[in-house]
Amino acid sequence: MNSKIINLSLSIYFLFVSGFSQAITKQQNETDLYKWLLTVPEFEVKQITGDDMFSEIYEIMITMPVDHNNPDGQKFKQQVFLSHVDKDKPMVMYLEGYATGNWTQELTKMLDCNQLVVEHRYFGESVPEPFDWKYLTIKQAANDHHRIVELFKKYYKEKWISTGISKGGSTVIFHARFYPEDIDVCVPYVGPINSSIEDKRVYEWINSVSTPECREKVFDFQKLCLDKKDELYPIFLQNAQEKELTYEIVGSERAYEYAVLEYSFAYWQWSDGDCTKIPDENSSIEEIWKHLLINGGVTYFSDNDIRGIYPFFYQCYTEYGYYGYDILPFGDLIEYADGHTPFFYPLSELPEFDPTITQDISNWVQNEAKNFIFIYGGNDPWSSTGVCLTGKTNSIKMVLPGGSHRTRIKSFSDRDRELIESKLEEWLEVKLNDSH
Repeated sequence: MNSKIINLSLSIYFLFVSGFSQAITKQQNETDLYKWLLTVPEFEVKQITGDDMFSEIYEIMITMPVDHNNPDGQKFKQQVFLSHVDKDKPMVMYLEGYATGNWTQELTKMLDCNQLVVEHRYFGESVPEPFDWKYLTIKQAANDHHRIVELFKKYYKEKWISTGISKGGSTVIFHARFYPEDIDVCVPYVGPINSSIEDKRVYEWINSVSTPECREKVFDFQKLCLDKKDELYPIFLQNAQEKELTYEIVGSERAYEYAVLEYSFAYWQWSDGDCTKIPDENSSIEEIWKHLLINGGVTYFSDNDIRGIYPFFYQCYTEYGYYGYDILPFGDLIEYADGHTPFFYPLSELPEFDPTITQDISNWVQNEAKNFIFIYGGNDPWSSTGVCLTGKTNSIKMVLPGGSHRTRIKSFSDRDRELIESKLEEWLEVKLNDSH
């Protein structure tokens, strides 16, 4: 075939493909939902791809007041991800406690419905400039979430479910405390409500969790790591060099001791509870190090990890609460760590912690919070500061025996799952998706 004809044919073909592609994109963009999104002044909308259970997915940056008490003042952009199935189906709003990406939540699959993933203020892409710490409060974040509900309820008018994991689970509770009418059902996973900077309930939990035999193995491993510091600390430093970790905030030797102290919390938080896998004095130094590296706080106390979630620690030391470490059982084996963690704080002066916020929220949960399903893991130390129900409301608390921080609805027995699902169906007036 003549080369000019070939080139002409190819040009026509590419023009056709390009035009066809543009037509498809235009057709997708001109949906009813997309048109509505463009009418909302606060929204910057970008169409993205993702889970094919959704017909449309968008990354949306929402213009939000830094201080909701001064709505005409400084603004910032808050990132959310909208995944659409049908406007006549429920909306699952996943509240993240940190930065976020977009992934399909357990409840979204169960309900085969729409989803809104919300990044927490001061994390990820949702950071004000200039950065003023004083507006990083539980109430300001709750105001963000209330405003988001207000905006999206103009389009999604069916039932709303709020959910979140860990700090996100706590965020679900906090939002509902201040705006109980926003949401029909709340399902916070493994969400604590701490009462102080070093909540002592964590110590009591670690001293009573699982079996005496397993608790002893955990403690003995920590002692082993301190006893063998002369062998393990050089490996700790070598690991830091290889992985480009620095410990200037905490100090290398103190960071090593804190990594060992953190082990008891982290082990119960994340492990499957099979303590036969824990190394002992007969294990090689390589086995001991590998176990500490995987289950301790080796990277947690590095500069990058601490700076990466400074906003979290700011919240911990002002309103949210945290935990410390009981060093007394280790005696002279601890040389540098004092059990306290104010070195996490991003500013030079540690503020006075305000316990009244979480006290009020705990009282509200016990006496007024309705249509909550609280999910906890039986071995997870964060369950020690979880909610306490009194039976005054219809809310339920489900604790998975031996469960970790990874506990989800699917983790429970058939009987317990049926109870959870029956509550969801009753409160939402829907039938759950049988294929979840």
